Amino acid sequence: MRTSRSLAALALVALAAAACGGSPRPAGSGAFQISKDTPPAKGPVDSVTWSLYGEPQSLDYAFAFDYPPNTVLANVCEQLQRITPDLKVEPGLASASSAPDAKRWVYTIRPGVRFHDGTPLTADDVVASLRRHMDPKVGSYWISSYTNVASVEKTGPMQVTVHLKKPDQLFNEEMGTSAGTVESAATLSRAGRGYGTPDGGVNCTGPYALDKWQKGQSITLKRFDGYWDASLKPKAATIKNVFIQDPSTRVNSMLSGEVDGGYMIPTSGFAKLRNTPNGKLYFGPNTTAVSLIPTNLKGALGDVRVRKALSMALDRTGIIKAAAGGVATPAKAPGASGAWGIAPEAAKGYYAQLPDLVRDVDGAKQLVKQAGADGKKLVMTTSTLSPEIGVIANAVQAAGRSIGLNVELRSVAPDAYTALFSDPKSRSGVDLIMTTWYDSTPDPLEFYGILQTGNFSNYGGYSNPAYDKLVDQANSEPDPAARAATVARLQRISMDDMVWIPLYEVPYSLFLNRKVTGAPTGITQLMYPWAAMLGSAG
Repeated sequence: MRTSRSLAALALVALAAAACGGSPRPAGSGAFQISKDTPPAKGPVDSVTWSLYGEPQSLDYAFAFDYPPNTVLANVCEQLQRITPDLKVEPGLASASSAPDAKRWVYTIRPGVRFHDGTPLTADDVVASLRRHMDPKVGSYWISSYTNVASVEKTGPMQVTVHLKKPDQLFNEEMGTSAGTVESAATLSRAGRGYGTPDGGVNCTGPYALDKWQKGQSITLKRFDGYWDASLKPKAATIKNVFIQDPSTRVNSMLSGEVDGGYMIPTSGFAKLRNTPNGKLYFGPNTTAVSLIPTNLKGALGDVRVRKALSMALDRTGIIKAAAGGVATPAKAPGASGAWGIAPEAAKGYYAQLPDLVRDVDGAKQLVKQAGADGKKLVMTTSTLSPEIGVIANAVQAAGRSIGLNVELRSVAPDAYTALFSDPKSRSGVDLIMTTWYDSTPDPLEFYGILQTGNFSNYGGYSNPAYDKLVDQANSEPDPAARAATVARLQRISMDDMVWIPLYEVPYSLFLNRKVTGAPTGITQLMYPWAAMLGSAG
C-alpha cells in the first residue's frame, strides 16, 4: 500500500548528503542519525531469518505496490534498470538504454542472463513482462507508469523498443521499479492467474529464487548459483522471511534473536532496540513522507479552505512525538525532500521557499466558518495495521473537533486498509486516509505526477488543467535540473491547493543483530537485492 505508500511505504538525498556518516539531525527533529550503510559482511552465513510486518498478498510484480512483497521480490526479480542504494539509476537487465527521439526508449537486453529454471533471458520475455501492465485483464497497480506508452515491441534479437504517445522521461527511471520487472514469458503463460501465488510461484533472474511459501507463516528464498552479477553474489544460502504482524511481538523477536533483522521497525520499539547489546538499530536515507489524503473531494474536503483548516489545526509536534517516537521532521510538502535525487542541491532551495505549516486553531476555525462547514462530518479510516495509523487518526479527530468538524473514525482490518490504495470501491464513504508514501525513483516527478487528472494514485480525483500541463512539461524535459525546476512549481501548486495534507518525514529503519551485517539502510532495498549483501559480521 503505499500506506505507511503503502506503511507502508518507498534517500533523503538532500538530507543524507549532509548527514551521511552518522551526522546528527537538527534539534527538535528527534535524536537520530542517518547511516548510509552498514559495515560490509566479512563472510558467508548458512541462513538468515528476516522479519516482515505482514504477508504479501501476492508475489506478482504487477501487484508489488507495498513493502512486504517488494522486500521479498527485490531479491528474486530484476528490472531493466537498477536503482542503487545511493539513489542512482544504472543498467540492470538492459545493458543499455537510449532515446533516439522524444517518443522512443530503446533497450538492449543483457546477454548471458538466465531465469531460475535455467532458461535464457530474451527480448520476448521483456515484451511479455512489460505488456502485462497494459492489459486491463491483469489490473496492474503500475498501470500509471504506462499511461504514455503506445506499444512495446521486439525490434531485434536482444532489443526492445517502447513507443510513446508523448514524451515521458520518468518512464525510463521507472524501469528500475516493479514497472520494469522481467519474468519468463513461458512462466507467465503457464501459470496464468496462479502466477505469484504460493502454488504458482515466480521464475525470475535475481540472486535468490523462491524456495517455499508457507501460507500465513513465511517465504523462504534460496541462493541462485547461476546468478549473472558477480558483484552481488549472495553470501547467505537461505533467507527465511517470517510474517509478524503484532508490533510488540516483532520487536521482541529481534531482541531475543529469534529473527536476525528487519526493515520498517515499529516506532514503539526504537528505545529497546537502540539499547540492546544484541544488535543495532540503523536509520537510513528515505524518500518517504507521511500525509493525509483527502479521498472524497465531493464532500466537505472538496473546499480547499476546509483542507487548509484541518492542516492548520494539526499538532504536528505532538503527532511526531506520539506516532514516530520523535524520529521525524515536520513536512512542508507531500513529496519527500529526500526524493529529489535528480537535483538534490536545488531541491534544498525549493523546499526552503515553502512556508512552514504552523498550527493556528483560531485561523482554522475562521476558514471552516467561511466554508460553511461547521458540524460537517468527515470519515477517516483507522487500522491496527501499524500503531501510527491509530495515533494519527486520533490526532486528526481531535484537531477536527477543535475547529468544528465532526471527524468519525472507521476502523478496518489490516488487509482492508491496504486495499484502500488499490481498490477504488474500498474508499466509498471515506473522506480521509493516512499514508506513508514513498517514491521508488530519484525523481520527484514520480510523486507529483500522480496528482495529474486520472492517475491511478490520484485517490481524491483532484483535477487542475494548469497542473496537468506542468506535469507534461516536466516529463518532456530530458535535463534533470530543468525538470526539477518545473516540479518545484508543481510542489507549490500542490500546497496552494492542499491536495494532500503533509505531516512529517521519517528516516528508513533497519535492525540487524550482531551476527549479520552488510544490508543497505535506505528505502532502495525495496528495489535493490539487499539480501545478497547480507553476511557474517565476524
